[in-house]
Amino acid sequence: MDGMDGTRLPVVVVAGLHSDERSAVVQELAAAAVDAVVLRHDLRDASLGLVHRELRDADGAFDTGSTPLVNDCPCCALREDLLPRLLALAEGGRHGLAVVELWGGSDPHPAVELLAGGEADGRPLAEAVELAGVVTAVDPDRLIGDLSVSDELVEHGLHTAAQDERTRAEALAHQIEYATTLAVPRATAHGPGLALLRQLHPTARVVRLGTGALTRAALGGFDVAAARDRVNPAIALLPQESDEAGVSTLVWERRRPLHPERLHGALELLVPAAQRSRGRFWLANRPDLMLAWDAAGANLAVEECGPWLTALPDAAWDLYPPARRAAAALDWHPLHGDRVQQLSFTAEGLDVDGITELLDSCLLTDAELAAGEPGWKALPDGFRDLLDPVHL
Repeated sequence: MDGMDGTRLPVVVVAGLHSDERSAVVQELAAAAVDAVVLRHDLRDASLGLVHRELRDADGAFDTGSTPLVNDCPCCALREDLLPRLLALAEGGRHGLAVVELWGGSDPHPAVELLAGGEADGRPLAEAVELAGVVTAVDPDRLIGDLSVSDELVEHGLHTAAQDERTRAEALAHQIEYATTLAVPRATAHGPGLALLRQLHPTARVVRLGTGALTRAALGGFDVAAARDRVNPAIALLPQESDEAGVSTLVWERRRPLHPERLHGALELLVPAAQRSRGRFWLANRPDLMLAWDAAGANLAVEECGPWLTALPDAAWDLYPPARRAAAALDWHPLHGDRVQQLSFTAEGLDVDGITELLDSCLLTDAELAAGEPGWKALPDGFRDLLDPVHL
């Protein structure tokens, strides 16, 4: 059963690479609620295969211990160790709020999916708890620097598993773009860092700590499906073009296919040109394949996102979510269908004209375009190292 009064226990997930700000968020949320409880998994010994657990309330820690990091999987540890305790807290009915504090390098997306769809003791967790909000704590004064370097989480002891090879910039960007509330220190100036934060996630609510706004924003509810779509590269809405406090966002959109070898040759200039760039694109020699572009801190990840819908028979469209089908239909091109180049670049001092010119030079020329798909597929495959690593 649920709590003593039949209500579900509200849960707020707090993420953030910046530990001081994350701790301040947790403290402010716990202090503002009646009988709050904080649940924290400490992954400082992830490389040793251990997770440290701590549950605490106003009287201090009351449940501490360690558990194996099974299969090098932090989400497995949450499922096996955190969810049953969260269910027990909800059934006990003594607490008015549960704050789940994630480890520094943790991505909130898989943790939230687990909370929303996981089970504990054979029953759906959602029957007993309600996901009230997801907050990422950020220090804007450190943001530009942290998104401009390529050092890995493991170098700072912030990794979540022994095989976690993500960079700090990658983790930070994903934490910011997933949450609906971004909490910053009260003394944060209106400068480039704050402008960058707003441009990375324009629809998020940015709140200052110590003003009373955090609790209202954090308990406003969280739409898991909408958040999933927001970070899905196949349908995600990219930030709009913007220019504030020396920080700019460029959205480059074209229909013509990209030349794989020329684009690959331009990566060494394009990737470090922005603190953050992302989007979807297509290569002339892989006309049926949607590709995701995800770059932060001068590191680029290119991943396959499945086929463009124009490459499929009409009957196969039903296999894809309505949001994907609607996005394709609304942006249909008579020649290329839903194939499109959509890349956004955000940075302090962004060279908008230079990036635009360089990207445009990577598109097929009129003569190359006239060769059609048979000719396109014969082009040198510059992205083989990124998309087909087995051939290295």
